Formats: sequence, structure tokens, C-alpha cells
Amino acid sequence: MKRLLLVLICVFAANFSQANEIMPFKDAAERQLYQQLTAELRCPQCQNQNVADSNAVVAVDMREKTFELIQQGKSREQILDYMVNRYGDFAHYQPPLNKLTLWLWIAPFAMLVALLAFGAYRRKTTSTVQANVADSASENTVSSNAADNKHNEELDKLIDRYRSKK
Repeated sequence: MKRLLLVLICVFAANFSQANEIMPFKDAAERQLYQQLTAELRCPQCQNQNVADSNAVVAVDMREKTFELIQQGKSREQILDYMVNRYGDFAHYQPPLNKLTLWLWIAPFAMLVALLAFGAYRRKTTSTVQANVADSASENTVSSNAADNKHNEELDKLIDRYRSKK
């Protein structure tokens, strides 16, 4: 019984996931334009999902408006302009280069330059620190050799004094 219920749920879920909008296009060129536009337009509610794949209310509205504009004979550019004017530059996956979207284009390069500069700075400071450690280690070796010689001389004197007491 449980298996039958599970199978029925899977069948109904598959039918719902495959539900496509049936729109009467005049020809294949209109259908292709519609599919291209809905794949290019971003759903304002879903962030990084195109309107063709989204079931949000605003995405359904955008698909309907796209279909309506295609039926009115509008060109691809006119439809994109309409959607950008209505929903903003975010509605198109390829925003234009202007003063508002300039940071979208410059930010990746700025981050790369900043990371390279930081890496060069770290490499320089690391090599400087290693050189300083090496210099101080050699100074410590020289000073420790002098200290060892001094201790050896003191030990020799103590040994001589001890032997002379006998």
C-alpha cells in the first residue's frame, strides 16, 4: 500500500514538474525569440534564475508580457528595453556599461590587483623577516661562540686551581 502511494506521488510530481506553458505562436521564429528572451531575462525575485525557469509571480508576469510584446510585433531590443525600463538593469543577464553598473565590471579586476599587491607585500615582508632572522641567528652564533670561549677559559682556570690544591 505504501509503495503504491509512493508511486502515485512520484507520477503526479513528475507531471507537475513537466507542466509547460502552452502559448499559441504564429511561427517558429516567434517561439524561438520567446525562448531566447525568457532565458536572457532574470527573475527579480529569484536573484539568479531566469524567467523561463522561475515560477515566481513576477516571472510569470514577465513571461506573459514578453509573449504579449512578441504578438504585438516588437523587436528583441524593444522587448529588452521595456523589461529593463520596468524592472531595472538587473532584469537582464548582460547589464550595459554605465555609471551605475561600472562597479560590476571593474570590481573583479580591482580585486585581482588588490590580491596581487597583497601577495607581493607578503612576499617582501616574509623575505625581510627571514633575512632578519638569519642575521640575528648568525650574530647569536658569533656571540654564543665568544661566550663559549669565555666559559671554557673560566673552566680551565677552575680546573687548574683545583689541581694546584692537591
